[in-house]
Formats: sequence, C-alpha cells, structure tokens
Amino acid sequence: MLMDVLPEKVRDWADALASGAHVWQQGRLAPGQLATAGGHLVLLAEQLEKAALHHSLLILDDEGIDVEVSAVKVVAGRDLLSLRLSAWSPVLKARLQAVAQGWDLACVPALPSAALPGLVLMDMDSTAIQIECIDEIAALAGVGDEVSAITRAAMEGALPFSESLRRRVKALAGADAAIIDQVIGRMPLMPGLTELVAGLKQMGWKVAIASGGFTPFACHLQETLALDAVFANTLEIRDGKLTGEVLGAIVDAEAKANILVDLAHEHGIPIGQTVAIGDGANDLLMLAQAGLGVALHAKPLVQEQAPVCINRLSLEGVLGLLQAH
Repeated sequence: MLMDVLPEKVRDWADALASGAHVWQQGRLAPGQLATAGGHLVLLAEQLEKAALHHSLLILDDEGIDVEVSAVKVVAGRDLLSLRLSAWSPVLKARLQAVAQGWDLACVPALPSAALPGLVLMDMDSTAIQIECIDEIAALAGVGDEVSAITRAAMEGALPFSESLRRRVKALAGADAAIIDQVIGRMPLMPGLTELVAGLKQMGWKVAIASGGFTPFACHLQETLALDAVFANTLEIRDGKLTGEVLGAIVDAEAKANILVDLAHEHGIPIGQTVAIGDGANDLLMLAQAGLGVALHAKPLVQEQAPVCINRLSLEGVLGLLQAH
C-alpha cells in the first residue's frame, strides 16, 4: 500500500506522488481526486513526518471524511502538506489539535488564494514584534510590575482593553518621552515577519498593522518593512514628558475588526481574501471577521476561540497557509 512505502519525511514524497493528487478512502491511499471539497486541512512543521498524516487520518476516518492529498511543499523553509476534505465541521479543529505532536495545523472550510489579491492585517505587540511595547516603556519608567500585570489581564480577557490601556498609560505620567526611542532601538521582530511580508508583497497582497499599542512603534515598522498602512494609539507628550493620556479614539477590538473591513473595501478585496493575525483577547473580533483568522502563540482564551492556531512555527507559517493550494 502506498502509505507503507512513503518516506518518513513529507518533503521526500514528491517522487511517490508525482502522478498527481491521491485520495485516502476506506483505509487506502490511491491516485484520484475528490469531486468537491467541503474543507481544507493543512499540516505545517519545520520538518513534517508521515506520523502527522497518519494521526490526522485516524481522526478524519472516525468522522467519515474522505481526504485528498493535494500538495506537498516547502514554503519559507517549512514543510507543508495540503489536504482537501470531503466535509468539514467545527469540531475537527479541537480533535486534530489534540493529536498534533510537533506540528501546526489549519482545518477550515476555505482558504484564501495566493493567486488573487488579498490583505493581511496583523496585531503588533507579541505578534509582529516579540515584546509588549508599553511593558518595555513602563520598565524603563520604573512602573514595570504594575503595568505588566494589567497587560496580562487585558490580553487574557479579564479587563476591557480600553480601560486597561488608559490605566497603563496613566501609570506612565511624567516619564521622559525619550524612553520611546530607547524601546524602538531594541525592538525585536517576530521570527518569520520579514519572510511573511516579502512573500505577501511578491503575491501582490496588502499588508497592514492594527495595534492597541502606539504609533511610534507601528510607524517604525511601516518604514522598515514598507507596510501599506498602520493604525495605533497616540500617546500625549508635553514638554518632552508623557502626560499619561491617550489622544483620540482607542484602537480596541471593535476598531481592529472595522479596520479590516474598511481596508478590504478600500482596496476592492473580498473578505474571503483577508487574513487577520493576533495573540490577545482584543484580537478575537478581528480574527472572526477575516476570511482566515490566525492566532499566533496566543493566550488560552484565544487558542480556544481562534479559527487557526500557530504554536510551533511563527509568522512564516501564515505564508505557508496562503500557498497551500
């Protein structure tokens, strides 16, 4: 049987599957295609092994779902196995994640196409970059513990985001505004960010940030990566000091979801061709609004509710999802 002779490493399957797509049905993998697809399953890992497919097929068999192995690829140095499913249901995500041992996955009714125009809108702090900027500012201002505790509560959904932001910013009153440049100077990008942005630009996609953080950091990323747009909050500065106030409307969960819709409309992009990426509770509305919502190394509440969770790879995994067709 073909499954028995396939190499252990998925990236070595090219020769065995050279004849085209193969369908798993009633315990056998043989050449063929599904007449129609009711869903998609993408398996991703730094090095993907045959066990990932085997464990997934056990779940899909139990659900009575036929599977087409449609593509084996290496995207941004990561292995990818793309499967078309005869049917899809929301319960599949939890069941498949329960058996995932060293790989990430997306099990969704539809995937955006890299061949068509699209939009990626991502959160900034702990998503596009590896830090929470307000926590870094607070640490330099001497109020780090107080502010980081509020940040954790907000990201886990225990506090309304707007309230938590105003409380955190209030704690910064009187701090030297030069702290902002210090944080920008040592702001670490999230692994895979530059690969993701470069890949999206090559596809002709729009890339933007919607952040509950602050404009100096978002604008720095826009300049560094040539992003199409950034949206963030404005800290009030007077006489070189932070006043402890935020100017204008706060970019909260509802604002992020609205920004996604507005940007898609502005560029004539269908919602099905949009991707949102985030890690905190204030990203959930944006993730739900997008054609594909991806939680990156997310908090438990977000892991539970997000359509797709990437835990082992980083942002380069999103590029893989978009090139899975």
